[in-house]
Amino acid sequence: MSITYHVCKYTPTELLTALGGQCALLDEAPENFDLSDQVAHPNLCGFGKSVIQAVLAGHVKELVLVNCCDTIRSAYDILKAWGKLDFLYLLDILHSQESCSVHHARDQLLALAEAYGAYKGTQFDRAAFFAAFQPKAALTEPHIAVLGAKMGSHLFSLVEETMPLPVENATCAANRQVAPPEDQGDFPALMEAYARNLLGQLPCMRMTDNTARKALYHTPGLEGVVYHTLQFCDYYGFEYAGLRDHLPVPLLKIESDGTTQSREQLRTRLEAFAEGFTPTQKGARTPMARKGYFAGIDSGSATTDVVILDQDKQIVSKVILPTGAGASNGAQRALDQALQQAGLTPADLAATVTTGYGRGVIQAGDKSVTEITCHAKGAHFLNPAVRTVIDIGGQDSKVIALEADGSVHNFVMNDKCAAGTGRFLEMMARTLEISLEEISTVGLSWKEEITISSMCTVFADSEVVSLVAQNKALPDIVHGLNQSVASRAAALYRRAGGAGPCMMTGGVSRNRGVVEAIQEKLGQPLYIHPDAQLCGALGAALFAAEL
Repeated sequence: MSITYHVCKYTPTELLTALGGQCALLDEAPENFDLSDQVAHPNLCGFGKSVIQAVLAGHVKELVLVNCCDTIRSAYDILKAWGKLDFLYLLDILHSQESCSVHHARDQLLALAEAYGAYKGTQFDRAAFFAAFQPKAALTEPHIAVLGAKMGSHLFSLVEETMPLPVENATCAANRQVAPPEDQGDFPALMEAYARNLLGQLPCMRMTDNTARKALYHTPGLEGVVYHTLQFCDYYGFEYAGLRDHLPVPLLKIESDGTTQSREQLRTRLEAFAEGFTPTQKGARTPMARKGYFAGIDSGSATTDVVILDQDKQIVSKVILPTGAGASNGAQRALDQALQQAGLTPADLAATVTTGYGRGVIQAGDKSVTEITCHAKGAHFLNPAVRTVIDIGGQDSKVIALEADGSVHNFVMNDKCAAGTGRFLEMMARTLEISLEEISTVGLSWKEEITISSMCTVFADSEVVSLVAQNKALPDIVHGLNQSVASRAAALYRRAGGAGPCMMTGGVSRNRGVVEAIQEKLGQPLYIHPDAQLCGALGAALFAAEL
């Protein structure tokens, strides 16, 4: 039997079932939009593109859509013009629960029943209709809820995999709960009662009155919220903005583009969020004094850093090496050098903790901890007064707000673009034909204010080439680059709710021009420790000492 796919909680799946259909939520997340980009406008959001991609890839033959937004209307128009679906229908559901909306929805249901019944060659089965209503029990035990825009199973499974508690999918399409109407009256009367219940379920953000959504984050057992938004979609961004400062439980926002490409980048954010629950949910214990040495390995995109501590938490060895082509090999080289530097052997290590983007492939570790939590721990160890950490590394930037005890209060990271990172500065130095050492100081003697406006690294590179062609002075160009990096860091700082004292870590903390530009943007000094670049590895070693 062919499957009739849908994407919206207001789709009348019970009616389609009663007419002989087998319904399923369209839950595909493609690797890319190579097919949909051939027929859709490039500004169409990932939600609409994923629907078009699934159809054009031949995975969907029957599709019932609801006009939940302009994107879905556009997707419907594109697919209708394409003309190769066996059945395609767009329901026009109004954005309110008022009587006129109910009557309009009733008429829409009647029209759909006629069209779908004719397509299937079936009659409405009243018994099958009522049997299709399935109650959904909400979690009441301690759990984490995923709220916001529709989240595909590929991403929800990642949330389940990383969280220390059961996870409830309460995103847009997943929190569908329609009560069965009273079994009385003729078919139009039944459809009117059904329409009333469809519109009366827990509202999505498209509805005019969505105040009932408060029930989603005032549920028994709720310990934390992962809030999902879709790139270029405003509906759920508005709700997140309202929750950000008022939700009584920890809140993490993640954004996806409708593809699977951001899965591993989101893993780091989810794991860092999960680490905030681990001590309280799994039971914190006081670490026992242990003999031996403790290693922390931070495998980053540019460098791999190793710190070895003795049992008094004193640094006995520290190494920074280029990561190279393989994270595992780079980590082993750095660890071997650190052991040699300290006059130790692998047998002398009581425990090793790995962190950074390459942590998952390093074989030497006893445990992995995200770089966010490790940077927080390392920064607190170096300066307990610090309340915000700005870490600009090779491929990402992050701002971490700390509690007084050094635990993570909140954090934000840059998106997939390399703009504002060490890689960005490395590319700009190559374009300007100067070294990384030179680019860190040459901008300090600037005279003309130059703005590098491009948000993309590639476009910024073109902008720099254009400035060189205009004979702009090198110090002025570099100062403009420093200001560009600082603006991005300051924006992350504000989003994280940063407060002083503030510490900067990561390799870019050695760039004097960037440091001064960030200080100017924030209006406060940055604490730069001599071991700032080793902060992640230090935090990992401290965690190793507590295993």
